[in-house]
Amino acid sequence: MIIRNLKDMQEMMSGDGLANEYEKLLVQGVSIDSRTIKKGNLFIPIVRIKDGHKYVKEAMAKGAIASLWDKSHSDPPKNTPLIFVENTLTALQTLANSYRKQLPTKVIGVTGSNGKTTVKDMVNSIVSTKFKVHKTKGNLNSQIGLPLTILEVSESDEVMVLEMGMSERGQIERLSNIAQPDIVIITMIGLSHIGNLGSRKEIANAKLEILTGLKDNGLVVYNGDEPLLQKLKKLKNKRLFRYHTFGKAKENDLHPSSVSVDSEEVRFCTNSENSPTYTISLMGKHNVYNALASIAVGKEFGMKEEDIVQGLKDLNITDMRMQKLTSAKGFTIINDAWNASPSSVQAAIDTLQKLSGYNKKFLVLADMLELGDKEEEYHKNIGRLIDPSKIDFLFTYGPLSKFISNEARKNLGKERVNIFTDKNDIAKKIITIANPCDIVLIKGSRGMALEDVVKRLL
Repeated sequence: MIIRNLKDMQEMMSGDGLANEYEKLLVQGVSIDSRTIKKGNLFIPIVRIKDGHKYVKEAMAKGAIASLWDKSHSDPPKNTPLIFVENTLTALQTLANSYRKQLPTKVIGVTGSNGKTTVKDMVNSIVSTKFKVHKTKGNLNSQIGLPLTILEVSESDEVMVLEMGMSERGQIERLSNIAQPDIVIITMIGLSHIGNLGSRKEIANAKLEILTGLKDNGLVVYNGDEPLLQKLKKLKNKRLFRYHTFGKAKENDLHPSSVSVDSEEVRFCTNSENSPTYTISLMGKHNVYNALASIAVGKEFGMKEEDIVQGLKDLNITDMRMQKLTSAKGFTIINDAWNASPSSVQAAIDTLQKLSGYNKKFLVLADMLELGDKEEEYHKNIGRLIDPSKIDFLFTYGPLSKFISNEARKNLGKERVNIFTDKNDIAKKIITIANPCDIVLIKGSRGMALEDVVKRLL
């Protein structure tokens, strides 16, 4: 984590007003939450739903050594070490950028409509076999989360892996400029946030903003199967970047030569000469492409094949991403409740339908959010994907998911499709009819919080 005196901190974030007697106080890390403040932290009062300035005194009482203060706010506390700034969020971002510039650490930035967190975890697992790595925790990939992650990095860390998320144009550009990555990965272009951005083309443009802060001669690892990313080829003469493609097509620099999938893991080889067999303990063939992107990064770091193989074998994935669990009753749960888009839901359904060794298969789906004017059709299309010979029951939750159910009933029949308005009722129904040899896949957008069903089943 960042360790600097207050005078240096003030200079790093372009603040002012710190009283002379406080300049040599040593800051150890930063926090935006007075409830979890640690001794020696700099408290940064962000204005969101609640105004963080109301909690400055509480933060100081709990051990914060100093606080920022927005100049537009009146009545700053007296006899308190304060650095005054124009905007506390901007100051946080500026501080993170200044700290990043002082670090020798290599930075890997990851973005894309789906697969960001999985790729982040894979890259971390691979590179950690030889280097000291710090990665984004959970889903801290926002305008606040990313700078906080950078400020947690130790000066002894050799690599940081940063996930970059967005909901509108300009956000990835800002994050990339803060992080100044040496390597960037674009996993894929889907339909997430199309309600805000209007088209897949605009989604691609938003993801391509990650190139803004990429260092000269940096590496761009991207999905070569995506036509909307083909414009990267046209950028080759404009910026001094290097490019490496991955995907299904044989034209990609890295593509699978063989793939084997079962209920426990995925195994594959690549087109590389003398390719080993890579094994990942994750469900779903789509994870092969996440692994390809991660392998490309490992090779950029000059890692041996056996270390890359071991890194993928030892992979630990962030919760709620195709997470395999066992219920209290003994049946299997696939918890993929973190988020949902048409492409990720399709991949999850495809994975469930191809699994063997289970008696009954339950599919629990909730609304896919932020899909814009075509949201009804996107949900109907999901209902059409469900094969009645491979899925036994469909349970849906939310007003939009009714379109999934109504479409699925045309093939599955009414008795196998249930629409719910209460998540507790979903859990009760599953517990009543599911047996130890059955499997339940649960997926929905973040705002639907389907992990509540998972908790109940566990």
